[in-house]
Amino acid sequence: MSSTAYRGAAAASAAAAAAVESYPRIVATLIRLTGDWTLAEDCAQDALAQAVQRWGGGVPDNPGGWLMTVARNRALDVLRRAAVERRKLHDLAVLARTEESGADQAADDGEVVDDRLRLIFTCCHPALPLEARVALTLRTICGVPTGDIARAFLIGESTMTRRLTRAKTKIAQAGIPYRVPQGPALAERLPGVLAVLYLLFTHGYNADGEPAFAAEAIRLTRLLAHLMPAQPEVRALLALCLLQDSRRTARRDGQGRLLTLDQQDRSRWDRGAIVEGLALLAEVPEDGPYALQARIAACHAAAATPADTDWVRIADCYDALTRQQPSPVVELNRAVAHGYAYGPAAGLALLARARAGGALDDYPHTIAVEAHLTARDGDHGRAAALFRRAAAAARTEPERQALLERAEDESQAG
Repeated sequence: MSSTAYRGAAAASAAAAAAVESYPRIVATLIRLTGDWTLAEDCAQDALAQAVQRWGGGVPDNPGGWLMTVARNRALDVLRRAAVERRKLHDLAVLARTEESGADQAADDGEVVDDRLRLIFTCCHPALPLEARVALTLRTICGVPTGDIARAFLIGESTMTRRLTRAKTKIAQAGIPYRVPQGPALAERLPGVLAVLYLLFTHGYNADGEPAFAAEAIRLTRLLAHLMPAQPEVRALLALCLLQDSRRTARRDGQGRLLTLDQQDRSRWDRGAIVEGLALLAEVPEDGPYALQARIAACHAAAATPADTDWVRIADCYDALTRQQPSPVVELNRAVAHGYAYGPAAGLALLARARAGGALDDYPHTIAVEAHLTARDGDHGRAAALFRRAAAAARTEPERQALLERAEDESQAG
């Protein structure tokens, strides 16, 4: 590689690293100052493009500050040309003088932290449809290209562009405030923000998901935990994501087939993520919904072998989770946990009760759970038939193949 090419590659790498760290700060600050979401995103992207071109001669000492200054100046130019009201120009000019003098860096950091929180809570506002909240979070806070988001949602890029535009328009027209709620309002809104972050994580963690989305969810949740240290459920969600993500590289075999927890090579689990997740969980004094799910994940992470798993503890957590946040998925997992803790007959009984209301009928994993518990109960012929039915209802090809292999195993066992 020539020296010019090497410098270009180094500049691109440095710009990418700075983008991960600084992009939310830049966009959040510019939205606060200009009130224009699209302008903020465009100026942040322009700054990154300039970094790739100009950092070949050397990366600045403060890459994030360089990007902020360039993006802010770009916004200033655009606003001048558009003759936007003098107040906004004045705010930008004051910010420019403050940053250039460096006299009150601590105060500026506090303001930026506020801006990032404002942006997270605005993107996750309950007035927006849930998928729009996830997409807006990915695009505005994480800087994920619209085309990548569209592919994750299995729609065209133009359709996703329209959705994002509608979301931003609704924020403006409905007067959705660009601020962090306080007091009782914070307690009401925070679960919705956490739900968006966890949905973003599962979009990336699922068998057919985009791994980068899971990484972004962890990064954003880590940021939120830093900005809101007094909120234990934020730390619990971060712990949950880390503990689940620690298994990522062990979830498939050499041929790409999905492996269940009991089939995975636990030496391939990310011990660093597990240690961090367990340490975070130890700081959570209460058992909210995310804390309970994290404690379940911790039981799996702490078990050296499948036989060492504390299924009684897991069943207790699912019992508590059912009381706090009942849902068909929780009921299904509770049946599995009781099946391991107290025998497959107990799990099948819970599953039958959960299915009585019909809530689990449309959930494709219901048949797979019944098949699994039936196999553990010794009825291999019926289990094989159920695994085939579950494979027919599977939503992804990896899941379908894994279920068909289980069906074949049960047929041979019978």
